[in-house]
Amino acid sequence: MKQKIIGGYVVIWLLFTIYGWLFGANSYKGFFFNLGSSLIWPAKIFPELGAAISAVIIVAMVIAVLIFGRDTRN
Repeated sequence: MKQKIIGGYVVIWLLFTIYGWLFGANSYKGFFFNLGSSLIWPAKIFPELGAAISAVIIVAMVIAVLIFGRDTRN
């Protein structure tokens, strides 16, 4: 089941890449640019999801800094 979900995501990712490379707003840019920008294709379909993803990344970074930050109290 997990392989089917990941495979489906990769297939949609590649379709978004090809569409963006040939017909999209960034068609003048290279294939690999479109490959990278299409990696988060759900955020392109649902723009509010992009805000949620960025909020999760910011919170994760703050937690990582708090947990793994250097302790300068000598």
